[in-house]
Amino acid sequence: MGTDIEMTVNKLKMSYTDEGPDNAPVIILIHGFPLNKSMWDKQVDVLIENCRVIAYDVRGHGNSDAGTDDFSIELFTNDLIALMDALKIETAMLCGLSMGGYIALNAMIRFPNRFNALILCDTNCVADTPDAAEKRMKSIESIQEKGLEQYAIESLKNLFAPESFVTNKEKIASIKEMIMKTSVQSLSSTLTALSKRKETCTGLASIRIPVLILVGKEDKITSPDTALLMQKSIKGSILKIIEHAGHLSNIENSYEFNSQLITFVSSVKSK
Repeated sequence: MGTDIEMTVNKLKMSYTDEGPDNAPVIILIHGFPLNKSMWDKQVDVLIENCRVIAYDVRGHGNSDAGTDDFSIELFTNDLIALMDALKIETAMLCGLSMGGYIALNAMIRFPNRFNALILCDTNCVADTPDAAEKRMKSIESIQEKGLEQYAIESLKNLFAPESFVTNKEKIASIKEMIMKTSVQSLSSTLTALSKRKETCTGLASIRIPVLILVGKEDKITSPDTALLMQKSIKGSILKIIEHAGHLSNIENSYEFNSQLITFVSSVKSK
């Protein structure tokens, strides 16, 4: 138990946080790109009262090694399952934001028996369009030509709701720092992986566990309409739109996000 624990998983050093009561239900938090597990700090604080909370750095992000394999969503999912096996976690609730949601959906479809609830935040099930994939390739070129700071500044414009630049300056600064701490190699490898990811929309109808979908009202990357399409495909799923938030709804309006998260997790635990 603790924060920033390091363990060898799937042949690489992985950094994770493991907090909360030993015998409590487990929830695993998967961060977005190009961030790290610390983006979940406000959620860990409230969840540890009643859950064992695992937040980990996806390979190549935060304090986790990149390893030598080509990045892919499937590889990231294999890392997740290997971490669960290493920690002897048979089943868990799974919560992913953006890229974390891609990993969560891939894991849910490939390993359905390992999860008893799913929380999808500011994410979607579709593969990149050719245009979107090309934009990612151009981002790689831009990082190599103009440097990391310029990429970070451009990313922030899409990640946050406009009002956050007035009300959430400290949070924006912390996200910029997370981006700046990610290596150029990991950024490029992950952008490539995201551009090649397979769609998971066709697997949504097979999901039979409780599902909560959260999305920032002003999310420019994965809109509330995108979230609604997923919600309609997953029987019994719940959609909640987070006011005063863009793509990082858990950070921009952590109070409302946490309220929805706790309500859902409590309902799952009581079943």
